[in-house]
Amino acid sequence: MPSAVCQKQEKSDEKARWAPRMWMGASASAWWRLLARNRFAIEWPYLYIAAVDSMTSLLNSTLRLVDRAIYGHAVARTEIAEPPIFIIGHWRSGTTLLHELLVLDERHTSPNNYQCFSPNHFLLTEKLFTRWFRFLMPERRPMDNMAVGWTTPQEDEFALCNLGQPSPYLTIAFPNRPQAYPEYMDLEGLPPQAVEAWKEALLTFFKQLTYKTPKRLVLKSPLHACRIKVLMELFPGAKFINIVRNPYVLYSSTMHMWKKMYAHHGLQTPRYAGLEAFVLRTFVHIHERLEATRGLIAPRNLHELRYEDLVANPVSQMRCLYERLDLGGFDRFLPALESYLASVADYRPNRYQLSPEERARVARSWRPYFEQYGYEV
Repeated sequence: MPSAVCQKQEKSDEKARWAPRMWMGASASAWWRLLARNRFAIEWPYLYIAAVDSMTSLLNSTLRLVDRAIYGHAVARTEIAEPPIFIIGHWRSGTTLLHELLVLDERHTSPNNYQCFSPNHFLLTEKLFTRWFRFLMPERRPMDNMAVGWTTPQEDEFALCNLGQPSPYLTIAFPNRPQAYPEYMDLEGLPPQAVEAWKEALLTFFKQLTYKTPKRLVLKSPLHACRIKVLMELFPGAKFINIVRNPYVLYSSTMHMWKKMYAHHGLQTPRYAGLEAFVLRTFVHIHERLEATRGLIAPRNLHELRYEDLVANPVSQMRCLYERLDLGGFDRFLPALESYLASVADYRPNRYQLSPEERARVARSWRPYFEQYGYEV
């Protein structure tokens, strides 16, 4: 029995070794810009990943040309009829759960893993790739053991990375280098042409999604909480959902998430230097930017809920959300919601222990969030 367990673990490790990294979907220009910006500081154990990604970047750029030649005009003419729904809670606050619940509604759609992985050509390749290469995708997310696949919902920020847009997420590739593009967290202070390029990339990606599946888009990204002003310029009637969670759990889970992301998608062995300060600082920035710009959103288009309430009473919380945002159709959505909830009834989240010193730092740094959302310090 022990040998069988070891063999299973070895197979799992080998699969993880060759599982796609997020940069494998980048165009050649995006990939080489990422390497050059970080002075090609790829560490020896990761050279094989860089070699594979270098080859696939050329393929991605070629397929992009074909994709645009076939679908470009139709995408450009596509209109986003209904303003999107943006989920803007902090990382690990339950945004993935809420995302998956909302896309159960047959009137909604969202970018999936493959579309965010291959934004340059998914209209051309998604059907074939997701059918023949399902084995490449891990069955569970590394940070929380939630089920994952090519067609499960994903965060659109990853698509922007592979489209060549600057993003703080590019830090993941070189975790031992200085933080990448912090100015793109909120887009404040950027030259107007840079903001316009970012808006054009986001809008084109959303049009591609809408062309493929003409339904209302449901997006999630913690960084969008900092970008309310720009998003409202693009989508004046957009609806926003801010999900919050116990800050102590958020801190532990976010630390765990970044460590897993750096280890799996990085091109360096991460040392995690400055990670704690980054997590504390970024949380404060996201909260402050949301508070500074929430007034731009019409009250009927913003809903807030607590993760703890959602998992305790998911049906009543989702009903409340539908009523507050005037989404309608909850009774038609209810059977799919109840079926999904039954399928994940056995899921248990990770548990973490904080030292007294860590708890004190979190309480001191994030006190406004504790007080605003009623969490005990």
